[in-house]
Amino acid sequence: QVQLVESGGGLVQAGGSLRLSCTASGRTFSNYAMGWFRQAPGKERVFVAQIRGSDTIKVYAESVKGRFTISRDNAKNTVYLQMNSLESADTAVYYCAARYESSSVFGYWGQGTQVTVSS
Repeated sequence: QVQLVESGGGLVQAGGSLRLSCTASGRTFSNYAMGWFRQAPGKERVFVAQIRGSDTIKVYAESVKGRFTISRDNAKNTVYLQMNSLESADTAVYYCAARYESSSVFGYWGQGTQVTVSS
């Protein structure tokens, strides 16, 4: 089992920045690819970004490319999502997720953290 705890959400004005953190426990962190997803009110949960365990491959949703950066610190069992130039459309609950490197499914999820961007 992998336990994930997110932090760093909050209220920010449009154009501002936030950094989300997700700390994992329970397994060897570097064996897991980590992802961020978000769910806006009344909408489905969607992919935002992911990073492989080796930290060499990162993938982003088109809507956040150039504004968001995913990174990880395997020594701290933590993955980050730096969010810059925030827009009202970025308002959502953000979820951290983990999948074993050989799996295609994110099987472990955090409880989510609210990000609200005011215009």
